[in-house]
Amino acid sequence: MKFTGTETYVADKDLTIAVNAAIALERPLLVKGEPGTGKTELARQVAGSLGLDLIEWSVKSTTKAQQGLYEYDAVSRLRDSQLGDGRVSDISNYIRRGKLWEAFASDRKVVLLIDEVDKADIEFPNDLLQELDRMEFFVYETGETVKALQRPIVIITSNNEKELPDAFLRRCFFHYIRFPDMETLQRIVDVHYPGIKASLVRAALTQFYEIRETAGLKKRPSTSEALDWIRLLVADDVEPETLRGDAKSALPKLHGALLKNEQDVHLFERLAFLARQRGG
Repeated sequence: MKFTGTETYVADKDLTIAVNAAIALERPLLVKGEPGTGKTELARQVAGSLGLDLIEWSVKSTTKAQQGLYEYDAVSRLRDSQLGDGRVSDISNYIRRGKLWEAFASDRKVVLLIDEVDKADIEFPNDLLQELDRMEFFVYETGETVKALQRPIVIITSNNEKELPDAFLRRCFFHYIRFPDMETLQRIVDVHYPGIKASLVRAALTQFYEIRETAGLKKRPSTSEALDWIRLLVADDVEPETLRGDAKSALPKLHGALLKNEQDVHLFERLAFLARQRGG
């Protein structure tokens, strides 16, 4: 079972090595990188490439590790008991399976994505250590132990919003997705927009990297934002020589796809003003 990338996802050699190493070691693959570099999409592409189902668990700031295992709805059981509902005799009727339980219960190997693990409380990763290590957990309400029928391929993503515990990191195979260089981003654009005018792509990517490298930028545009921007340029039939936009503001055409806050917009306007002052 080897991942080699797909026709719609450009994976470099280091990334494919990391995926296959995690599969061979039967360890979770922890993927970090800037937002928009394809971490979540990686899990989808791995599942598609290997012909496996994907189970996604999107983590939020309020998510608790227990929700990934199961949740016991005691309130509904109490209400049903007051109404004389016969279901209350079987407590399993009030156990709601979480994403880990779904993955463990599958009779086929699946890809389990735990997306943006760093959004949750700092204790969240530690609370999943035993379950991800042993691939089993205990349901106290029913007294049963749930064991994985087929060990899932676990991919965990993080945007580096907070540090993850050392004990959790020791159990993972780690890979950092670096922001793609221009050649790689060119390949990504070619995959998404085959047949696009080469001169427009060169001009757009040149300007895109200039914007990313601008000193003082609060939020550097991501790969996904570059693709959105180029899509808009194609839709508007923008000519490469007119791409620089309004010389008075120095803002790129359709800059709303790249600059996502007013501070960065004002930064480019100030840079244009200073350039005009120097130009006399």
